[in-house]
Amino acid sequence: MKISREWLQTFFSAGGEPTSGGGKPLPSAQELADALTFHAFEIESAEGDILDVKVTPNRGHDCLSHRGIAKEISAILNIPLSNDPLRNDGPRRSIMEPKTDTVSAQIEDTELCLRYIAGYIKGVEVGPSPEWLVTRLEAMGQKSINNVIDAANFVMFNIGQPLHAFDADKIKGPISIRQLKKGDQLNLLKTTIQIKGGDVAGWNRNIAQLEEKGALAICDEGGPIALAGIKGGRDTAVTENTTSIILEAANFDGRIIRWASKHFGIRTDSSQRFEQVISPELAAYGMRAAADLIVKLAGGELVGFADAYPKPQAPSHVVLHAAQPSKVLGVEISKETIRDVFSRLDFAFEEKGDEFVVTPPFERLDIKIPEDLIEEIARIIGYEKIPAKELPPFGKKPEVNQNFATAERVREDLIAKGYSEVYTSVFADKGERAVLNKVDSVKPYLRANLTDGLAEALKKNVQNKDLLGLKEIKLFEIGTVWKEGQEIVVLCLADSKGVREQLLPMSGDTISRYTYEDLPVSITERYRSFSRYPSITRDIALWVPLDTKVDEVANVIAKAFGDFAVRLDLFDEFKKDNKTSYAFRLVFQSFEKTLTDDEINAQMEKVYEAVKSKGWTVR
Repeated sequence: MKISREWLQTFFSAGGEPTSGGGKPLPSAQELADALTFHAFEIESAEGDILDVKVTPNRGHDCLSHRGIAKEISAILNIPLSNDPLRNDGPRRSIMEPKTDTVSAQIEDTELCLRYIAGYIKGVEVGPSPEWLVTRLEAMGQKSINNVIDAANFVMFNIGQPLHAFDADKIKGPISIRQLKKGDQLNLLKTTIQIKGGDVAGWNRNIAQLEEKGALAICDEGGPIALAGIKGGRDTAVTENTTSIILEAANFDGRIIRWASKHFGIRTDSSQRFEQVISPELAAYGMRAAADLIVKLAGGELVGFADAYPKPQAPSHVVLHAAQPSKVLGVEISKETIRDVFSRLDFAFEEKGDEFVVTPPFERLDIKIPEDLIEEIARIIGYEKIPAKELPPFGKKPEVNQNFATAERVREDLIAKGYSEVYTSVFADKGERAVLNKVDSVKPYLRANLTDGLAEALKKNVQNKDLLGLKEIKLFEIGTVWKEGQEIVVLCLADSKGVREQLLPMSGDTISRYTYEDLPVSITERYRSFSRYPSITRDIALWVPLDTKVDEVANVIAKAFGDFAVRLDLFDEFKKDNKTSYAFRLVFQSFEKTLTDDEINAQMEKVYEAVKSKGWTVR
């Protein structure tokens, strides 16, 4: 995410106004980049006053915003924030005043939409944005549109809450938040979504499986008007003729937003934040900030808010024993240090004996267990202050995993005997266990055997037998199958004798005798890179005088072989009537192209001419 140093400065300036330049100047952009790198996030680049911060997924809850990064800098450098929009507005729910029944919102599934706030503002005058707002958005790579939309985008980049503005006069009746269903049509700015599937939504909260008809939409009486958390519709878009707006600040299930964004191929700054999961409490702060800014920039009157919040977020509490950080980090961490870190991070805490009962801020959804708090302590004090120490000796003899040991022994034996190991898909087109979250519609089951997959692999690899100079292709796989209500590990072999499968015995250090133990050991002589292009095979058999050695014949053929020759193997030899018959297999291949029959026929003519010149007869 792009972060502007000038924008960050407003959080450390008196009043916190967008144009305010007061307060102690922050360190340079490079110094800020260094501080974040060693304590929080990787910095992709630092150009001028713009940092490109790579926010890790576990911090997408709170740090995909300037306020989030400013809070990190405050804690790392121990510089208090002068202006914090998430702390300066009083109690969490009192900022949603005044209430109004001019607009209403109904949530059909409270697990997919945790909160929906609609703010009604009338009498606005849509027009250009002031210079400071245009500059702020340009720093983020955003083009200014108008003062209403720009205000909503500014708040999103400022505190992390996505917002959307509708033309209120274009909305018919109350707003509802539901999943798309058969017959729905949504006209987005550049495309139209039509739902032709069935009526039943396919959302499964346990496995995050969603059919097209299950995407979440914002609707009025006429149908969908926005793809929830992703994109607004063109039929209710704010234009220069808009005089009243309905402003949306909501909180949606991150899984459904992620799926819909990927499915429809629409990824936005809004969807990115919902995918990372943000606190439903943030919606109120975003709504209040955006509504106030719109009234300031576009005029009008804030009539009030309709807030559907059926299951408010409850404060979380994490208990940390004072001795835990020292034990985990391997360095003495005093209570004073713990207090200091928690205060810098704005973590409310209460000490009860040797325990800290911590209440993280509502936006810090990543703080759930004591180890999360220990990680915060470590990174704020600095990882470089934690010395490297050797691990203590392991107190007992390591136990051997018999399953793994047996599989390794079998694997080594088979490879020594010329077999190649393959891994085939665990999914199959038939079986006992169907997969709920199937990869595709072709193979919806877990495999009940290895033979099907290995037979297919053998069929594909046999085509390269001549190229590899092998008399036969020998494959094996050790893998899990699901049959007869069990999950078992089996061994499967594939060679000239066919494809056969047997249970892999897990009998301690001894391994039962297998079908493969009498096979000869093969030795790999050298490695050579392979071509992506197919090979062509030709055979030649010829009569030579009885005393002619095979090496002499092979050398004559090899010299006439040409640039595309890759293998020459003797595969047959016999004597008759004072003559010897040698049969050779010639393999041609290019590293640059697919060879044609005409090219290979020309090469073979040179071979024929060479052997005939020696007085030998081609059979």
